[in-house]
Amino acid sequence: MSDFLTAFKGRFVSTLRWPQLDELWQQLRNDADGGWYLYSVGNPPPSQPSDEAGVSSFIDEMDEILRTGHKEDYCGIVYADDLRNPSLVKIYDPGNLGVSCGYSDNPPPPGWVMSKLPPADILPPVKKKKWQIWGGLGKR
Repeated sequence: MSDFLTAFKGRFVSTLRWPQLDELWQQLRNDADGGWYLYSVGNPPPSQPSDEAGVSSFIDEMDEILRTGHKEDYCGIVYADDLRNPSLVKIYDPGNLGVSCGYSDNPPPPGWVMSKLPPADILPPVKKKKWQIWGGLGKR
């Protein structure tokens, strides 16, 4: 297992309240030139870290998406490995949360990941449907 996947499956702390998210964003802005990979889950993982301007723009866009899409008095959908000195951040898509709280052996993937480690694909390979495996119906 890659270092990224090991870290990804590790312990995370939630930004339960919006002020905690603001503090996390500030920590990330202060380290915007720290070699952050910005991974939009479902797309191929990036091979190069983003530059400082890219990280700042990403944070601005994520903040807008979260605040307009998650109209609750709490945040609770952004998790970091360390809120004071983050190196991996999971950001869940407010439009596609499913069951994001509680324990699960198969939790939903985040929509976006910020990582100082080069990311690996976190989605399992798509399983082929039986008709695809057997060449489809009606092709005999």
